[in-house]
Amino acid sequence: MALAEIINRFIWDKPLESLPLWRAWIILNLRMIYAVLRDLTQGQLSLQAMSLVYTTLLSLVPLLAVSFSVLKGFGVHNEFEPLLLNFLEPLGEKSVEITQQLIVFVENIDVKVLGGLGLAVLIYTVISLIHKIEIVLNLIWHVDHPRAFLQRFSDYFSVILIGPVLVFSAIGSTASLMESLFVQELVAIQPVGLLINSTEQLLPYLFIIGAFAFVYLFLPNTRVHFRSAFIGAVVAGVLWQGIGWGFAGFIVSSSQYAAIYSGFAILVIFMLWLYLAWLILLVGSSIAFYHQHPEYLSTREYEVHISNRMKERLAFLSMYIISKQHFYGGDFWTEERLAKQLVVPTNILKNVLALLEKSGLLIRAGEDLNIYLLARAPETILIKELLDLVRMAEENRYFNLQQLSSSENSVEQLLEEIDTTLEEALKGRSLKALVCADSSDSVKILDFPTALAQ
Repeated sequence: MALAEIINRFIWDKPLESLPLWRAWIILNLRMIYAVLRDLTQGQLSLQAMSLVYTTLLSLVPLLAVSFSVLKGFGVHNEFEPLLLNFLEPLGEKSVEITQQLIVFVENIDVKVLGGLGLAVLIYTVISLIHKIEIVLNLIWHVDHPRAFLQRFSDYFSVILIGPVLVFSAIGSTASLMESLFVQELVAIQPVGLLINSTEQLLPYLFIIGAFAFVYLFLPNTRVHFRSAFIGAVVAGVLWQGIGWGFAGFIVSSSQYAAIYSGFAILVIFMLWLYLAWLILLVGSSIAFYHQHPEYLSTREYEVHISNRMKERLAFLSMYIISKQHFYGGDFWTEERLAKQLVVPTNILKNVLALLEKSGLLIRAGEDLNIYLLARAPETILIKELLDLVRMAEENRYFNLQQLSSSENSVEQLLEEIDTTLEEALKGRSLKALVCADSSDSVKILDFPTALAQ
C-alpha cells in the first residue's frame, strides 16, 4: 500500500466521535492542515491572492492618500512613513526607495486639482479595494451574499476613517507609556524589567496579530467567532514574520533579478511581496474558517457532490430535528447548528434547507433570518410529500418526467409499482407521527400556532 493511501486512511477513514479525545484533536488539526494545503495547491487561495495584487496596484496610492489625509487631520501623519517602511521591510534596501516613492505620490495628490468628480473616483477606488477583499473572504467563508450597498459604504468608511487613527493612537500610546517615568522605574527592577523589555519586543508581533484578527472579524459578511479569528491571526502573524525573513534573504541573494528585469526589477519584487502578503492573510482566514466550521473537515474534497439518497436523508433529518424543537422546545436551530449536529458542510445543507424553504415547509425567522421554523403544522406535512419533494427537486417545466418519452412498457410498469408501493407504505404518515412515535404521554406537545409564535 502506498504511503499516501496509508496517510489518507489514518486522517479520513475513522469518524472522530469514535476516537479518544487526544487522538481526535490531532487528526482534526491534520485535516485542517490538509484542507489549507489543498486550497493552496488547487488554486482557490493563490488565484484570489493574485487578483488582490492587481486590485492593490490600482488602489494603493488612493488608499494611502485617504489614510494620510485622515491622519494629517489628527496631527499624526509623521508616523505614516515608518509604518509603511515596516510593512515593506522584507524588500530590503528597496523598501526605502518604494516607501519614498509612494509618499511622493500621496503628497502630490491635490484635492483642489482633482475636483468633485476626481475626489469621488478616488474614494470609489478605495472602497472597491475593500469590497474586493470582502468578496474574497466571503468565498473562503462560503458566504454567497456581500453587504448591502448602503451598509457597504457605512462600514467601509468606518474602517477607512477610524481604522488608521486607532492604529496610530495605539502605537503612540504604547510608545508614550514605555517612555513614561513610572515604566522606566519598573524597568530598573528585576525581573520586572526583563518582562517589560520582552513585552516591548513582542509588541510589533501583537500589533500584526491584532490587525489580522480585525480583518477576519470585520470584513467577512458573516459572524466570525473571536477565538477562531484569533487563532487564524496568530498563524498568519507567525507566517508573516517567517516568510518576511525568508523573503528578505531571497532579495539579498537574488541580484540576477536586476540584470534580467533592469528598471522593472523593483516593481516585480514589490508585486511578489504583495502576493505573499495577501496569501498569508487568506491562509489565516482559511484556518479561522475551518476552526469555526470543523464540519467542512469531514471530507477530503473541497467541492462535495452528494447523491439523491444523501439529499433525502438530510431533508428528513433536518425536518425531524426542527420538528422536535417545535414539539418539545429548546434552543432554535440555525443553519450552523444543524450543520454541526449532522456533521455536514454548511454549503451542502444550505441547498437542502433552501429547497425546503422554497417548497413552503420551512420559514426563516430571527433578527438575522438565521433560525429555521416549521412553516406548516407538522400533522399536515406528509412523509410521502417530503420524499417526492426531494426526488423531484431538479425537475423543471422545461424538462420533466412528462416530457421524457419512453416506449419501454416493462420499465414504466416497474417504476409505477415502486411508486405505488411507496405510497401504500407511507400512506397517511405525517411528520408529527414520525417525531412523536416514541414519545411518552408526559411530554408536552405544543400546538402549531403556539410554537410558531415563540
